[in-house]
Amino acid sequence: MPRYKLTIEYDGTPFAGWQMQADLPTVQGVLAEAFQRFCGEKVTVAGAGRTDAGVHATGQVAHVDLAKEWRTDTVRDAMTAQLRPHPVAVLSAERVPDSFDARFSATKRHYLYRIVNRRPDLALDRDRAWRIPQKLDAEAMHAAAQRLLGKHDFSTFRAAECQAASPVKTLDQLDVSRHGDEIRVVTSARSFLHHQVRSMVGSLMRVGEGRWSADDLAAALAAADRTRCGPMAPAAGLYLAAVSY
Repeated sequence: MPRYKLTIEYDGTPFAGWQMQADLPTVQGVLAEAFQRFCGEKVTVAGAGRTDAGVHATGQVAHVDLAKEWRTDTVRDAMTAQLRPHPVAVLSAERVPDSFDARFSATKRHYLYRIVNRRPDLALDRDRAWRIPQKLDAEAMHAAAQRLLGKHDFSTFRAAECQAASPVKTLDQLDVSRHGDEIRVVTSARSFLHHQVRSMVGSLMRVGEGRWSADDLAAALAAADRTRCGPMAPAAGLYLAAVSY
């Protein structure tokens, strides 16, 4: 069966996350339904990351096995038609070897978190960013973020329901930068714990508002204790930006 690699963009607002669930709309579910309408097959669309409810993607990657060979542009364009009106788009389709696995072949996942740092409410970015009205020091946030780089026990930033076998992860990148009213947090690692990115962003917010120092953030990490985490940032600001192979 030919295997296809898909690059996918979606607005996570109306979905209960990526992973298929009974009686709830999910990204994986609407993709499977679209494939059934396109080629008459019941398929499993396997994703590189199981994004939570409300989390978006500009570069999610998935693979799917189809019964017959299709031109890659036909797969992309047919899915464009069949996915409407859902806010999900297949940006590209690529024929790949059977050994390719969207999840297990990935070498790095890249996330973006968007904070809009202003007093007025969000109009265009509602459900697509975290509005924080008090002024944040993005430079202090970036400096503190560097204390989280490397291999650590990230239990402090791990959801209670996380199913990862170990809390030890290696964080390769955690950059914070200001662009006008927007603060962008860009992070990369081979894999992340459940809620790790949102938990780190919420703790960095404490640094940005002056309530925590870089030493406080490092101490929270070293404690390996979920109760030492700052507030978890909302799902709306998080984007799975890309997956490396």
